[in-house]
Amino acid sequence: MDIVVAITLFVLALLIGVEVIGKVPATLHTPLMSGANSIHGIVIVGVVIVAAHATSPLAWVFIFLAAVLGTMNVVGGYVVTDRMLEMFKSDKSKKKDEEGK
Repeated sequence: MDIVVAITLFVLALLIGVEVIGKVPATLHTPLMSGANSIHGIVIVGVVIVAAHATSPLAWVFIFLAAVLGTMNVVGGYVVTDRMLEMFKSDKSKKKDEEGK
């Protein structure tokens, strides 16, 4: 019975997530992605906690996948944030940054 409750909860969370993201205008996706870095950081902390209790090889495979995908999301979010912030720099500040390198 526990597996039925877990699957039901997962499906409901999936449907709510799709509905919420579907309503976001395209112009807000980049700021929301950069703001989601903290959420993905929590996912990585969760992976570490779950890894402490893992006993089976299948659990280790899922832990590895979760760690890789969570890390990719964190790094990707920071890359997108950096690119977004570069768009707002003035030409003067870009020249100062290039001279300082």
